[in-house]
Order: sequence, then structure tokens, then C-alpha cells
Amino acid sequence: MPTPDFVLALREQIGTAPLWLTGVTAVVTRGSGPDRELLVVRRADSGACTPVTGIVDPGEEPAVAAEREVLEEADVVAVAERLAWVQVLPEMTYPNGDRAQYLDLVFACRWVSGTPFPADGENTEAFWARLDDLPEMPATMTARIEAVLADEPAARFQR
Repeated sequence: MPTPDFVLALREQIGTAPLWLTGVTAVVTRGSGPDRELLVVRRADSGACTPVTGIVDPGEEPAVAAEREVLEEADVVAVAERLAWVQVLPEMTYPNGDRAQYLDLVFACRWVSGTPFPADGENTEAFWARLDDLPEMPATMTARIEAVLADEPAARFQR
């Protein structure tokens, strides 16, 4: 589902005014060493390759949201193992005029099972890519991947 029902309900009340939302980025890896792979999706709206991203539902634990988004978007079961980065993204305006700003929580996730495919229509592709052969991605996404791969014991945060 591209836009959660709770966001649509809020939009009925506030129109295109800015919404403050919590988002997750699930950086899912499998394997180890030179064969380690990253789960990649190609977004239907922009054509960009990215890790799985999504919005946390009201009352939902963020790690659970990351795992849910991976299952919904790529039909892959993954476990969130570590919070890697907490950041506020710049305000964005969608093509319909809706404005939003996200608190983005980047999770390091481990693959458990499943063969990726674009399960819910938000993406046109879902696939594994070796870390040494990733497709071109926006710099904002490669920074999130780098934060996960750095394997730091504590989450990064901005000041």
C-alpha cells in the first residue's frame, strides 16, 4: 500500500500541510564475506534503486515496521538486528502537493527467508545485489547502507 490509511485520514483534515512522520529504512543483507548481498528494490514512482523504506504505523514499534515493510514490499522475511542511524530528512513535496518531513530510522536487518519479488506494487523489481556490485542509487540511500555496513556498536545521529 503506497500511502497508509492513517496518513490519508490525516490528509482529509489538514490538506497538503506538512506532516511529521516516522519512517524506516531496512537495509537487509544476507551471506558474509565477498558473497554478502543486499536486498534492493526499484521504486515504481521514481525508478530509483533503494533499500526497502516505509512509514511506521501509529503505535507500531519501529523495528517491527522495518520487518513488516520488507515482507510487504519484497516478500522477504528479515529480522531487524540493530539501529544504525537516526536522522531527520529534509521536507519533501509530493507531486500532488502533499508535504511531509520524516524522522528516518535506519535498521540493519538480517535475511531469514524468502526470494525477493515486488510484492505490493510499490516497486517494479526486488532482487539481491552483491555489495561489490550494487546498482546506482541516490547518495542519500548509499549513506544509509554505509551506516549499516560500518557495523558500529551505537547508532549514528546528527547534531
